[in-house]
Amino acid sequence: MNIVIIGAGAMGCLFGALLAPVARVSLYCRRKSLARILRTRGIVIKRLDGRQEQVPVQTLSELETAPRKTFDYALILTKTQASSEAGRIARELLRADGLAITLQNGLGNREHIAAHVGPERVLVGVTAQAATLMDAGSVRHTGMGETALGPADNPQRLHAFNLVRLFGEAGIPTVIADDPDALLWSKLVVNAAINAVAALLRVPNGVLAESPDCRAIMAQVVAEARAVAEALHIELPDSDPLRHALAICRQSAGNRCSTLQDVLRGRASEIEAINGAIVRLGAEHRVPTPVNDTLTRLMHALEATTETRVV
Repeated sequence: MNIVIIGAGAMGCLFGALLAPVARVSLYCRRKSLARILRTRGIVIKRLDGRQEQVPVQTLSELETAPRKTFDYALILTKTQASSEAGRIARELLRADGLAITLQNGLGNREHIAAHVGPERVLVGVTAQAATLMDAGSVRHTGMGETALGPADNPQRLHAFNLVRLFGEAGIPTVIADDPDALLWSKLVVNAAINAVAALLRVPNGVLAESPDCRAIMAQVVAEARAVAEALHIELPDSDPLRHALAICRQSAGNRCSTLQDVLRGRASEIEAINGAIVRLGAEHRVPTPVNDTLTRLMHALEATTETRVV
């Protein structure tokens, strides 16, 4: 199986390192300097048990020199802001019957990618795997969690079965979900509850589960998100999404969520695709979302004042 992973951040490097021993994996990254590092030494991964390894991978950094129309799957693990560009790259690299798979955070990725490859060629999924980028091309695996794929029709379901088998061989526990929208919202609620709070406080996930004030904020975020989902006639798969979010905090206690990693590196976060998406959809359906709105505005303010912050 020939797979290109688009995005060489923490999750791209993690999945690249895990999949490379069982499939032909190429990592697409725009930065030529990073491509050179990966080409020279491979991905450095610090595993859950503390072992550190170097995993060789093929690298691509320019479409002009990349093998066109040769990949069975394009696994897209970029930030939400780069989804459209990732879709364009996937269109050029995938075979005619190839599929783009998004395991990204937030809402809107499916639509941005589908604009380039067609909706029938976008398989949505979510993952509870956790990773922290230590350096360029160097990643620490900080949490083991389930990955779920949500095929939209029978042809996608056949692909999903193949991927479940492949991911299982790579040590990535994976299941198939029946409702793609419910699947995306289940991850959205978790991200909304955790990411902004952890980033604003600059703490790892586990702290949120131990703080009564953090748990109270998370409960309000989840209640608002759940109300918006109900307005959209989306039934969340978790009967108690707050408990689910707190369980993930504990499972990935030492992990720095992706939004916190963005803040620490001075990069734009995915807040608009997470809490911001809940606010927008809430407004469209007249569902109040004051806590999600406040978290979204605080994150924007945090990003806008990076250069003037007192350390």
